[in-house]
Amino acid sequence: MPEKSRSPHIVLENEYPRSDRMTAWAKSLFFDRLGSASRPKLLLAVTAADLFAIIAAWPLSQILLGNPFVPSWTSFSLTTLVGVLSIYVLRRQWSYSIPSLRGFTSQVLKVLTSLAAVALAISGLAFLFDQNEVAPREIAAWMELSAVFLCVIRSVAAWTIDRLTRAGRLVRRTVIVGGGQDAEDLIAELSADPTNHMRILGVFDDRQDERVARSYGGIARLGTFETLTDFCRDSGVDLLIVTVPARAEERLMQILFKLFTLQVDVRVSALNSKLRLNSRAYSFIGRVPMLAVMDKPLSDWDRVMKNVEDRVLGALLLLLVSPIMALVAIAVRLDSKGPIFFRQKRYGFNSELIEVLKFRSMYVEQQDATASNLVTRGDPRVTPVGRFIRRTSLDELPQLINVVKGEMSLVGPRPHATGAKAERDLYENVVQGYFARHRMKPGVTGWAQINGWRGETDTHEKLVRRVEHDLYYIDNWSVLFDLYIIAMTPVSLITGKNAY
Repeated sequence: MPEKSRSPHIVLENEYPRSDRMTAWAKSLFFDRLGSASRPKLLLAVTAADLFAIIAAWPLSQILLGNPFVPSWTSFSLTTLVGVLSIYVLRRQWSYSIPSLRGFTSQVLKVLTSLAAVALAISGLAFLFDQNEVAPREIAAWMELSAVFLCVIRSVAAWTIDRLTRAGRLVRRTVIVGGGQDAEDLIAELSADPTNHMRILGVFDDRQDERVARSYGGIARLGTFETLTDFCRDSGVDLLIVTVPARAEERLMQILFKLFTLQVDVRVSALNSKLRLNSRAYSFIGRVPMLAVMDKPLSDWDRVMKNVEDRVLGALLLLLVSPIMALVAIAVRLDSKGPIFFRQKRYGFNSELIEVLKFRSMYVEQQDATASNLVTRGDPRVTPVGRFIRRTSLDELPQLINVVKGEMSLVGPRPHATGAKAERDLYENVVQGYFARHRMKPGVTGWAQINGWRGETDTHEKLVRRVEHDLYYIDNWSVLFDLYIIAMTPVSLITGKNAY
């Protein structure tokens, strides 16, 4: 029997060469859907390489000195501790940022001064505690070899960043808001400076008369302010520069209010402004003075720290609660027919929809995928087991899977369903700037939840209080703040109410 022909347009995954599949995997790991390199992942790679280099430099320095080296958990723990301390000192010198890593010479200076400080600290502690196991020359050899390794890492990092920048994969995707001569002058100034490392995508101008140009200095006019928000979300915009004159206060406020919900840095150009403030009032992009209006909630390094926190703690917590999740799954299955998990579309980071996992707590035929009718006390749609797991928040445990997948954080504003209402009004129609809470990934728990604002938000007052707490968290984020919220979450579950 002749072999069946296969459509030439269908290619099975295993038919691709293994090298091509690995290349595609690497690209998806370090590049986003628009082909831009991930700054946090690049910084994480440099940080991890630094830590590995400092740990590896200890046994190698011992071998070079002719000393015997016997691996042990104690030596590994101590060298890891020194590595973390070194990275902390480098971080304090702003060594872990893309602009800083571009300059190899300045990075060498930062490495040498940081490791010298660490060496002095180790020698001082050894002297104070009368520890003679490690000689000063061994510490010096260790730090010297570490410095060589870290300088090599920075050379590779600077070369990689330069290549990615030249390819347009590591530039700040920028939009100019406001047209006219101000926009043309700004574009000309920014384009003349090769150190800006930005790509101007276009100009948004709200004027409708015939004098409005279709382009400014070769940069296309993309639309009006009405289309700005959607464009920024879809195109991964990093920076918005507003050229509207400060004297047009009402217009400027309208623009800034719209931008408040976006995950972008916002600057107001002072290039043609007659008002001259103290130089410390400005931030500069090249030679152009800017007034900083709003920054992203998390810098590149902060995003690294939060991602590590989510992936590491999330995986550990998922492993820790897996026996409880297994028991809940069995209880849900025995209690009523239907799937164990309930999957619901909710607003995630940057107002994009994600599929949030929960243990099913309602009868299948009465589930409400859009949450248009919030669950209340004694709600007949909730199963007996569902009532218990909702009250104790055990139904939320599968969201740890969302955390490990990178769709959610351990701590952040709770994700809301698309059709959720308070007093018959959609959430976004109740609170001005509601979508500003989506400038950070949604969390399994949050600042609002440990302060008593968990459960139903059936009134405008409850929703306003929750959003206020969410925005406070976004503006005041830190790792310690997250750890405090995680530690207080069990207490809030025991003492809290409003979850039915």
